[in-house]
Amino acid sequence: MREFLKSTRFKFLLAFIAFLVGIMIYSVTKGGYSFSGASFLNTITKPIRFVSNGFSVKIENIVDRYENSDFYYIQNQELQKKIGELNKQLADYDDLKAEVEELRKLAVIKEEHPDSVFSQPAEILGYIANDPFKSFTIDRGYADGITPYSPVATSDGIVGIVIEVSQYTATVRTILSPDLSIASVCSSTNADFGIIEGSVITAENNMTKLTHLNINHQIKNGDLIITSGSSGLFPKDYPIGTVKSTGVETNGLTAYAEIEPCTDISRLHAVFVITDFAGKKETENEAENTP
Repeated sequence: MREFLKSTRFKFLLAFIAFLVGIMIYSVTKGGYSFSGASFLNTITKPIRFVSNGFSVKIENIVDRYENSDFYYIQNQELQKKIGELNKQLADYDDLKAEVEELRKLAVIKEEHPDSVFSQPAEILGYIANDPFKSFTIDRGYADGITPYSPVATSDGIVGIVIEVSQYTATVRTILSPDLSIASVCSSTNADFGIIEGSVITAENNMTKLTHLNINHQIKNGDLIITSGSSGLFPKDYPIGTVKSTGVETNGLTAYAEIEPCTDISRLHAVFVITDFAGKKETENEAENTP
């Protein structure tokens, strides 16, 4: 033992311990604290107390969750119910906002077409399954003054025509269909007349077609095509769509134009039915012209 106390190893160990104690004393006094046994002990045990406190908090949280699980479950159910009620209120608000917007659009259309009579906004109930021409049903029928062969439109332009009506619903054939013909004219030239008739090929791209154009027409890409009103089935000067391209029919005698509808037929939410308008023909012969 005496040999160890006199050895270089012991002296080195003693010097190292003294060095550590010096560092701890310096750390305490450097922060402005007076040195004492209590403060020294405090400094040494601070990391241990920090870890211990964190561990205690975690344990308390686990015990709390276990002991109050029923209370938290009930509270969670109540919060879920309140969230559901708030979501419903938000949905009702959105529906009301959409309805107000549709009424605002209807007011604008009435100002632009004072000779036409419109139904209240009709909501789209659904598209007809497997119909490439996007026919759909609406929540308006005979009870709302809707009759067969009434034109259907949005604030942007013509959408189609009513083909079937029940008391509270109606079915609409769109301008994408080849079974619907609309006498039309180019608004830019006011002289190039044609017939809007859809096809399977154009409907795939949500387009329709202006046929029976004069081979020497002056229509250009971007021109607006509107109803001419000559058939008596549609009111005059309603937008239909814009010209995307033109060409010559295979017979070489007439031309055509591919038309992009003013309204995206595949994404309709609400429409208006035109129940009466200036120049409307109500004979059955006129109605039979549109299958």
